[in-house]
Amino acid sequence: MRNLIVIGLASISGFAIISSCGSAVEGKSAKATTPAVEQMITADTALIPHDQFGESVRYGRELMMNTAVLIGPDGSAGKYLGNKMNCTNCHQDAGTKAFSFNLMASHDHYPQYRGREGKVLTLAERVNNCVTRPHNGKPLPLDSKEMVAFLSYFKWLSTFVPKNQPFKGAKNLTVTFPDIAANPQHGQLLYQENCSRCHGPNGEGQWNADKSTYVYPPLWGATAYQPGSSMHRVIKQAEWLKNNMPYDKALPGKPFLTDQEALDIAAFVNNDAIHPRPNPKSFDYPHIVEKAIDYDHGPFADTFSVAQHKYGPYQPIISYWKEKGWKAVY
Repeated sequence: MRNLIVIGLASISGFAIISSCGSAVEGKSAKATTPAVEQMITADTALIPHDQFGESVRYGRELMMNTAVLIGPDGSAGKYLGNKMNCTNCHQDAGTKAFSFNLMASHDHYPQYRGREGKVLTLAERVNNCVTRPHNGKPLPLDSKEMVAFLSYFKWLSTFVPKNQPFKGAKNLTVTFPDIAANPQHGQLLYQENCSRCHGPNGEGQWNADKSTYVYPPLWGATAYQPGSSMHRVIKQAEWLKNNMPYDKALPGKPFLTDQEALDIAAFVNNDAIHPRPNPKSFDYPHIVEKAIDYDHGPFADTFSVAQHKYGPYQPIISYWKEKGWKAVY
């Protein structure tokens, strides 16, 4: 997974909007003339202000790109992470890449209710969820320079987002669910063919020159993400893989992997029977009827097995929940 700096191709009045056909248009005109068409947006770093707020924004972006160096186990600004991965490994291009756990509207979406925690979370609490789960670390103090920088960066990103209008790439690409379960054995073959050249044959990742962080992050093992992380859910990881991997073959909105292949690779990577992970301090979803259907820790509100919740087939679970009048989350 490569970390790239995203620069807006067009920027007018603080907006950088790229139409789905590639031509640059100004935000208000696009909203007026094509209200039904989602636009692809990005952020122009040249527009970060040259004042104290801008300084915080720049530091927040630096934290996204070089998380391990700054606040990792050997961090120069504090030792908060339990591993040496970076935020941009998943939220690619410092959270601005389309279909890649995009964060550009995150400041507008919080506080929000989260079923995983069973309460309303602030954006700062959500940041700390990432610090403690995929990064296997300890929370940042809410008034720390680093937390303020993260929030400043997200607030700045939100200025590029059209208000009350969806934009292309805000969420991951969806996958179509087959009638069969995801196949970890087939996923292993696909992993060796498509993923091992960067992430290693044993999912160990690939260090940079001084081992301060990874060029390509580990996918399992003691230094990888915890169970309970979004990437540990097969559907959620498959949605991300569909758009982003292999990094040199997939393009935004133009997948290389099929939906079934993405699900199979995610099933292999997240096969806990053969791939150890850090032990989480707790499992989530205090209200089981709010639990994501691909979350593989019971108890469950339905009668389906742990294996089916993890690997599928998912459509019977979705249909069951629909019959009960429940909202299936995935």
